[in-house]
Amino acid sequence: MALQEKLRLVSQKEIAPDIFEMVLRGEMVADIKAGQFLHIRVPDPSKLLRRPISVSRVDKVAKAVTIIYRVAGDGTRLLSQMTAGESLDVMGPQGNGFDLSLVSKGQKALVIGGGIGVPPMVEVAKELHENGVAVTAVLGFASKNAVILEKQMAQYGQVIVTTDDGSYGIKGYVSTVIDQFEETYDAVYACGAPGMLAYVDQTFQDHPQAFISLEERMACGMGACYACVVHLKDGTDASNERVCHEGPVFPTGHVVL
Repeated sequence: MALQEKLRLVSQKEIAPDIFEMVLRGEMVADIKAGQFLHIRVPDPSKLLRRPISVSRVDKVAKAVTIIYRVAGDGTRLLSQMTAGESLDVMGPQGNGFDLSLVSKGQKALVIGGGIGVPPMVEVAKELHENGVAVTAVLGFASKNAVILEKQMAQYGQVIVTTDDGSYGIKGYVSTVIDQFEETYDAVYACGAPGMLAYVDQTFQDHPQAFISLEERMACGMGACYACVVHLKDGTDASNERVCHEGPVFPTGHVVL
């Protein structure tokens, strides 16, 4: 159930050029599931639309949630200038997250993240690891300067990093690595840029337990305005679902990318 609450900003730091990590604390953290997002009001009355930012890590004991976002405009720039002790008007948790109950102890999961799509995969990897699932993570970035969260992910399984320019890790895209895999995985979870998700969607379209998380511009964030619809592959032109409500996580082979 989505709630609205003033969350207190505990800390904030820049972890890569124009990429910020913010920790918030509040009661709604108890309800957050991996893959969901928070809908955050920018502390400026001229910014009418909230910003949807995916959840990266959840600490339910401390009631703290970590979000990681890229400064992409005036709204997120204002967020990046906030300091500890301030508060944010937040709606959440929103959307449907990843179903991690599909795999259990002794099984294997492939976690795929690209760029700013890597943050939500940290909580996925953490919870899978806690449930005894063997995690392999393939993370793709543009260059060495853009690499984030490698050490955090390494706490939960094997991590392979690729960069477009070869300045760190393996040169190429996540597909460069995944296409070489010979073993199979009991579940696949992915979040990243449209091109990467299209690759994952096609590669694992027949996998019974493969999922992608989409990013889309939103308005209300609650499913009422239909500003973030995606079309279904097996439907008519009028068949669609909302990224903010039915998503942001969808099974592979389900939506038109």
